[in-house]
Amino acid sequence: QVQLVESGGGSVQAGGSLRLSCVASGIGIRPFSLLWYRQAPGRQREWVATITSDGSTNYVDSVEGRFTISRDNAKNTVYLQMSSLKPEDTGVYYCNARFLLAYDSWGQGTQVTVSS
Repeated sequence: QVQLVESGGGSVQAGGSLRLSCVASGIGIRPFSLLWYRQAPGRQREWVATITSDGSTNYVDSVEGRFTISRDNAKNTVYLQMSSLKPEDTGVYYCNARFLLAYDSWGQGTQVTVSS
């Protein structure tokens, strides 16, 4: 299986920036699609962004233009650069690694808190 560990969360004021990292171990991530999700208190987990093995990216509308997902296969790491943060971006952010139907792994999450 793939083990994932997120880091980089914290508390920031609205308008600030954070960069989340997710390091994978156990297998190389090159063929994997890598995703970020988030879960706000009392709400369902929400998909945020995807980067495929060929580097294609997609974002939920609410973060388009503010967040950037990227990957470094040599470092087995996926990133989420978050800018112009809003209080509604608050939540626990999780990374997810998928490859066909064989792998679907999740990290433990990192807390992001944005104050107004």
